[in-house]
Amino acid sequence: MAHGGIQFENFQLDSADRQLRRGGETVELSSRYFDALALLVAEQGRLVSKDRFLDEVWRGVPVTDEALTQCIKTLRRQLGDDASNPRFIETVPKHGYRFIADVRASNAVSSQAAPSASGREFLFLSAAGTAGGAIAGLIGGLLYGAAGASQPLGPGTGAASGMLVLMALTMLVALVGSAGVSMGISAAQLWKREAWWWTVGGGALGGLLVGAFVRLLGIDAFHLLFGRAPSGITGGIEGALLGAATGLAVWLGLRQGAAGRLRVKAALAALLGIATGVAIVALGGRLLGGSLDLLAHEFDQSQLRLARIGAMFGEREFGPVSQLVTGGLEAGLFIACVVGAILLARRGIDEGRD
Repeated sequence: MAHGGIQFENFQLDSADRQLRRGGETVELSSRYFDALALLVAEQGRLVSKDRFLDEVWRGVPVTDEALTQCIKTLRRQLGDDASNPRFIETVPKHGYRFIADVRASNAVSSQAAPSASGREFLFLSAAGTAGGAIAGLIGGLLYGAAGASQPLGPGTGAASGMLVLMALTMLVALVGSAGVSMGISAAQLWKREAWWWTVGGGALGGLLVGAFVRLLGIDAFHLLFGRAPSGITGGIEGALLGAATGLAVWLGLRQGAAGRLRVKAALAALLGIATGVAIVALGGRLLGGSLDLLAHEFDQSQLRLARIGAMFGEREFGPVSQLVTGGLEAGLFIACVVGAILLARRGIDEGRD
């Protein structure tokens, strides 16, 4: 059975049923604390004085200021809010409190219907992030293909074949990586959307698992085909760092509200990604460019050469400067595309609820 109510972020406040829900799950509040929250939400954006709380929530019952302070503290804890950096309840010193989150009318569904809606939301966000990663992989594949596969793969083939192979490889790596990161972020968003450490941790865990699996599978494949495998190709640690940065960028983008420009948020995500990619390489890690160069030098018969990229930075080979620059660009492109796609999907979900 459906009930009308008010929604803010992933919370539904149903005054008729006297329930606060988060993703279909009831949030426990005492009757008086529920009244305090309902008053704040009803006056969204306007100051609610201490006297008004005492008149309309405590209804004239004599209480100390500490009772109101404890009430607000409990509401913040249940909402996942932070008094020093509020998203929901803002303190106006010596005067009262103000509810600052965007609110809208909603048709909250019963808890029996919520899991399927949450499941669809999880799949939608995950698919969006994966699509963003595929776009990043396509762009990166074009660049690496043009720079690294200038020679034919063998008799009867042209340089275009090598470019297609590199494009396919780059897209596959980006697709799998973005799928893992996006699923981790989406699951964390549905579980604890208001807590930044859940979103960051979800992205990091997804990146770690996918990176470790891909690295293990790659090493086993090289051992099987060639009897040896290069050590040091990108793996779980790099994946975890990229996933954590992606999760942080998603969380920061959502905190700016739906009104924020998507292009600005994607640009900020790109800057965070560039810094993360440079840090990974500076600390001794490798992203795709560094891994490709490692493979090219491990197998003498390889036609793959990235010296053309190194020449752009005054290096004879794909050296340290080339690795730093391409690492930053890879991570920046990946995170910008994944974050932009997830935020766009999130906006579509929220607008669909209006």
